Amino acid sequence: MRTEQSTTVTVSQLNEYIKMLLDSQPTLHRIYVRGEISNFKEYSSGHMYFTLKDEDSLIRAVMFRGHAARLKFRPENGMKVVICGNVSVYPRDGQYQLYAESIDPDGVGALYLAFEQLKAKLAEEGLFDESYKQPLPAFPSRVGIVTSPSGAAVKDMINVAGRRYPSAELVIYPSAVQGSEAVPQLISGINYFSNTRSVDVVIIGRGGGSLEDLWAFNNEQLARAISACRVPVISAVGHETDFTICDFVADRRAPTPSAAAELAVPDTSELRYKISSLTDRYAAQLMNRISQSRRQLELIAGSRALSDPDTILNERLVRLDRTLDALDRAIEAKSSAKRADLREVAASLSALDPLAILSRGYGAVTDTKGKIVKSVADLDIGQEIYVRLSDGHAVAEIVRKEVYDG
Repeated sequence: MRTEQSTTVTVSQLNEYIKMLLDSQPTLHRIYVRGEISNFKEYSSGHMYFTLKDEDSLIRAVMFRGHAARLKFRPENGMKVVICGNVSVYPRDGQYQLYAESIDPDGVGALYLAFEQLKAKLAEEGLFDESYKQPLPAFPSRVGIVTSPSGAAVKDMINVAGRRYPSAELVIYPSAVQGSEAVPQLISGINYFSNTRSVDVVIIGRGGGSLEDLWAFNNEQLARAISACRVPVISAVGHETDFTICDFVADRRAPTPSAAAELAVPDTSELRYKISSLTDRYAAQLMNRISQSRRQLELIAGSRALSDPDTILNERLVRLDRTLDALDRAIEAKSSAKRADLREVAASLSALDPLAILSRGYGAVTDTKGKIVKSVADLDIGQEIYVRLSDGHAVAEIVRKEVYDG
């Protein structure tokens, strides 16, 4: 029941009052809350909305674009995190929520998590596949280096390359290797060498440092620039135990900048040794071939074919004469057999010759069209017929037919 001391407020006034109470509590300012992210959603505005929960409870949370842009990794559902922020009320909905200012992975560093996320993403796209790696040139005439012009790394690379292969020209593209300017300058250096193709191989790198110091070499845009570079790229970032995204996407990874220079250019002294060894080996092979040829020549020079050619020729002529005789006899024997066969066939054909039959007093009867008459039944009284005899033919007319009984 409403009393005289009771005060009536609107819903908005009530929510604003509760918001004021919460905002006035120092404990709820920059409070750290541990939990698991769920229902994560990022809008085109850049704002992130999600729920932070543990085994028994949950709280709604929001991170606005200004804070979200400074994150080193992308939050995901199921990720355990520690959030620093303020607890307040959103008056319109009457719900209190956590306004996140920073998010850190629980139990693992944010930079390391961002590194693993980008590594997995690019690996899935195939940017690390060996099939896309370009081979390094064996004898480069120009080597491009993208690094700080004042660091120890560039001095090491210059010293190593100059000692190993003095004929190679080194082209330095100066770039910051850490800080806000590092990424765009490193990308610019890679793109310059890729577009101009003024060098045969490119080294990108720097000396050692912490993960934060090397972070520019874990940038996604830089990794894609290296992958698209039309000149082979050697990545040499930090020490042997340091790995960056550039190491995975580059055509070759060197454990140190000095090792990158060793990969980029051959060793002149080793080349001289190899050339000398090849020269000695080929000279020995040539001398061995000459010795073998000389022995073969000596054998040929002492052979009977050269010392007594007339005797060999006469032997060959005698063998040829005998072969010709044998061939003549074989041909004669074969011809005699074939002539006998031919006479036998001719006799058989002669017995079947119709002219031979006519010469014995027989005749062949045909009608006026030349058709053979085989039966009296085929003739008509008064029909003209032709009678073929051995020395000519006669024309006759049928005046009577007689049929013999069988």
